[in-house]
Amino acid sequence: MGLLRRFFSNCGKPQGIMGKFVVAMMNRGHVGIAAWGFSHLDLRGDERVLDCGCGCGANLAKFLELLPDGHVTGLDYSSISLAKACEVNSAAIDAGRCTIMQGNVLKLPFYDDLFEIVTAFETVYFWPEIARCFAEVYRVLKHGGVFMITNETSGKTGSHEKWQKMVDGMSVYTGEELKTMLMGAGFVRIEIDEDLKHDRLNVLAYK
Repeated sequence: MGLLRRFFSNCGKPQGIMGKFVVAMMNRGHVGIAAWGFSHLDLRGDERVLDCGCGCGANLAKFLELLPDGHVTGLDYSSISLAKACEVNSAAIDAGRCTIMQGNVLKLPFYDDLFEIVTAFETVYFWPEIARCFAEVYRVLKHGGVFMITNETSGKTGSHEKWQKMVDGMSVYTGEELKTMLMGAGFVRIEIDEDLKHDRLNVLAYK
């Protein structure tokens, strides 16, 4: 495997020295798509949130800013990502407003009906057995809660094909494909926002 391919294949689970560079790159590169995703949420300020695949913790920090009376949990299975996320959000962790833990979406380590919001920014590409993962997200969401998926590709322009060739284990889904799987997991209402001009996709799935 070439150096460039090894670098981008580290995106799914950053590890080793190369993983540290990947985490730094994602921290800077995902700002725009994350902001677009956040614009789809109507927040009260006291919600309990789970961010699956929290990476370096930048989105956790944004949630903490937007939810002065809420609680934010970050989950990731990369120890390198978690270390950075803990560093970025150390004050909120100490204050009891943020929890960051290692885990897998296939078996979420949480009680049923716990969160009002679950998010997945730029991460469902790497979820194994994605239908089972969606069922787990559904389980931990409260009734009326929302699961938001934000992807920097719509799956329709063809631009993602080069990344799939470079990144091992990457799967790209259209909004319609995600809707079918989400409804199969039990979600009752799906809202799809496709921005083909900028090749990005946001999906809101309600329990």
